[in-house]
Amino acid sequence: MLIDWTHFTPWAALAGGVLLGLASALFVLLNGRILGISGIVGGLLRPRAGDMGWRLAFLLGMLVAPGLYWLVVGPTQPRIDANWGMVVMAGLLVGVGTRYGSGCTSGHGVCGLSRMSPRSLVATLAFMGAGFVTVFLIRHVLA
Repeated sequence: MLIDWTHFTPWAALAGGVLLGLASALFVLLNGRILGISGIVGGLLRPRAGDMGWRLAFLLGMLVAPGLYWLVVGPTQPRIDANWGMVVMAGLLVGVGTRYGSGCTSGHGVCGLSRMSPRSLVATLAFMGAGFVTVFLIRHVLA
């Protein structure tokens, strides 16, 4: 295995992880809710009175943030080593897995593990294991 030193960004990854952890902790402390994307967006599909405002604000922030990043840092060229069919298939599989797992990677992996949830530990081990197996099959067996 080789490390792609050109695209290796440990400080940016560390900063992103700290910001995600801080945002998750503040969200649960201030709102009493888990910062899981699938639950937040899912709540928009099943609206309840008084529950739409913060969900829409959260989703708007997720959509506006890349634009703000672009304004500060400048344009970047994303690199995806897959065709559109693979990207769509991956998205569908993640969506199905999110429904079966009763939450997404951010809900289980960040928020659930920090609350020491056994269900989130099992879910995180399952999706990490599935990811490892998928990458191995795609890159080494089917390549």
